[in-house]
Amino acid sequence: MLNALVNKPNHIVEKQKFVQNQHIPIYYRLPRSKLYVKTYYAIFTVGMLSTAYGAFQLIRGKPSE
Repeated sequence: MLNALVNKPNHIVEKQKFVQNQHIPIYYRLPRSKLYVKTYYAIFTVGMLSTAYGAFQLIRGKPSE
């Protein structure tokens, strides 16, 4: 009954070889890592642009609406 949970094959060595044999940056080696990095960059960009816009509005002297 618990055989499917207990007797699983160990794929650590294959995964380690997969990651270590690539010559791209470490943050792009794993699956879906490009999605994670690009999502982070997009959120960071929106946050920085919003901060810059808010600072610009404070410098101009107009209250934000």
